[in-house]
Amino acid sequence: TGRRLMVRLVKGAYWDTEIKHAQEQGYADYPVYTRKAHTDLCYEVCAARLLAAPDAIYPQFATHNAHTASVVLELARQARAATRRADRNLGGGFEFQRLHGMGQLLYAQLMTDVSPALRIYAPVGSHRDLLPYLVRRLLENGANSSFVNRFLDAKAPVGEVIQDYHRTIVAGDCLRHASIPPPPRLYRQMGEDRTNSHGLDLDDPLCLSALTAAAGAAAKRFHQAGPIIDGELHKGDAIPVVSPSDQQIGVGAVAEASAQHIDAALASAQAAQAGWNSTGGSERADILDRAADLFEDRHAALIGLLGAEAGRTLADALAEVREAVDFCRYYAMQARQNFSEPTRLPGPTGEHNHLSLQGRGVFACISPWNFPLAIFVGQVSAALAAGNSVVAKPAEQTPLIAAQAVRLLHESGVPANVLHLLPGDGARVGGPLILDPRVAGVAFTGSMETARLISRQLAERDGPIVPLIAETGGQNVMLADSTALPEQVVDDVIVSAFQSAGQRCSALRVLYLQEEIADTVLAMLAGAMQALVIGDPIDPMTDIGPVIDDEARSILETHAAAMRQSARLVAECKLPPSCARGTFFAPHAFEIDSIKRLDREVFGPVLHVVRFAAAELDTVLNEIEATGYGLTLGIHSRIDAFARKVFENTRAGNVYVNRNMIGAVVGVHPFGGRGLSGTGPKAGGPHYLLRFATERTRSDNISAKGGNTELFGLRD
Repeated sequence: TGRRLMVRLVKGAYWDTEIKHAQEQGYADYPVYTRKAHTDLCYEVCAARLLAAPDAIYPQFATHNAHTASVVLELARQARAATRRADRNLGGGFEFQRLHGMGQLLYAQLMTDVSPALRIYAPVGSHRDLLPYLVRRLLENGANSSFVNRFLDAKAPVGEVIQDYHRTIVAGDCLRHASIPPPPRLYRQMGEDRTNSHGLDLDDPLCLSALTAAAGAAAKRFHQAGPIIDGELHKGDAIPVVSPSDQQIGVGAVAEASAQHIDAALASAQAAQAGWNSTGGSERADILDRAADLFEDRHAALIGLLGAEAGRTLADALAEVREAVDFCRYYAMQARQNFSEPTRLPGPTGEHNHLSLQGRGVFACISPWNFPLAIFVGQVSAALAAGNSVVAKPAEQTPLIAAQAVRLLHESGVPANVLHLLPGDGARVGGPLILDPRVAGVAFTGSMETARLISRQLAERDGPIVPLIAETGGQNVMLADSTALPEQVVDDVIVSAFQSAGQRCSALRVLYLQEEIADTVLAMLAGAMQALVIGDPIDPMTDIGPVIDDEARSILETHAAAMRQSARLVAECKLPPSCARGTFFAPHAFEIDSIKRLDREVFGPVLHVVRFAAAELDTVLNEIEATGYGLTLGIHSRIDAFARKVFENTRAGNVYVNRNMIGAVVGVHPFGGRGLSGTGPKAGGPHYLLRFATERTRSDNISAKGGNTELFGLRD
């Protein structure tokens, strides 16, 4: 409009999404207001600023709220009066805007009374393009706080509908919404004695640049690992550890554990367990809380090492550090609740009954490379919280991260003789560890084949039956029916299938698309895949890092070659030249005719797509169940009956509806599967810690010691 800037001020209600995001990401505070009255006041302040600069700005006020429209008219009157005193030219004033089909009654009244400039806008396009927009509008107008919703409610008092937000703010007890705690206190307000792990806003340039610099410096340092027994690092003959993103870069070196190291670690752990168990749950919890604080304090160094050794992107590495912190605090909370004092049990008069939880002994914790910090710390912290001593064997690909975690746990107060580290090959270290009679329990995360081998080895041992807590992989499936929003499906598929280079046990492997939306979704998916950036995990622009090593890449290349012969290639990403020295594998998507084509999990960024007709749903569900896996499952549908049927007819341990299916949060999404996907109980859940413990009951006949009814509070 000439030399003036057109500024559109929209009245909407999208801040609840920002609040949820800030809670999930663990921000220090919210980027938006937590009370609607403050957003209304902010709109008023912005409107006044716009109207005060008529020579430079042409304001456009989009609202269906009668109170807001009245405020704008009054502000315009005040601005006009001030402008006349300054003898300035208004040059066209301002305009209102409303959506076609909405606000007719409001603006019919306004046009009669004051005749403001009014622009009516409408979405234009096909049904496919407009549906997401219209759904968002329906959700917004259906919100409890929406003026349109409350105005059309005949039971709502008029005074409440047009309530002045100035008075609401002044009358309020505090600026924050009483039911929306700051993100760090999210769980405490829900009754849990733990703090939410601290996150970082990677969209903030200042925050991102600081993290990148610190993590990059940590990645360049030379790290050393080896057996850590009684707090002492045994160096020995070190093997180089190289980065999967560039195999010419040495990250550090590791000395593998020998038979003597295994024996020494087990002997020390066994001798120390009784003393550690007797410290009690509260003292062990205090140590784990200190460990959580240390992990947060050293987050940049840990993120850098995760990127260098495991190929984790900045976002993935940050999430993993937060998960490790959450594990420590969650199990510390449970240790205080369940392991501090015996539980008093009911019984007859004259009898005292108590149940106490004790550690089992020495726990062997065997962790994978795909979550080398979070799962490692999760297993170890749970075993420690329950009163066990621990001998930990990390994956042979990621010993440096495990060594750093053990150092931090020792620094936080875990006795050196209670926690030991034995890096090395599974056959040479893990095998003897499992077979040793001093091991009273095993926690394992890894392949189904290895879990079966461990189970057989434990079963063949003489002596007590040894518990196995195993979490393995899954042939994870997502089903999208014809009512699913294609944009949301594609967004969630990209994250679920390709984030972390598909190297998550929860990652999406098979996408079932109802035939009515299949072509649309696949076309959008192919386009979205081309936008993925593959490269150095420390680079903030990178979406996809490398797979862990040459063996993993070779398996994926062999599978992709077979798929090219028997399936239809939907899309594949191209590897840039910068990836030549790393173990990178580009994301692929193939269309197959049935999940039966896959005889096992493909652990990497490969998505398989199957079309299905609505009438074939029962057959699809039977095929999914026939795989024997039961880890994660995704459902995309606007029909609750569809989601309910899929949920009730599948065995997956974790089911996600209308969202991505990775990134389980400790205490919020307890994680673990069934069938070929694990033994349970779920990690980060209320029952996990109990599996690391044994129970004892004591029953005292008080009457036999000279007691009487008065001692029990019973009088005539």
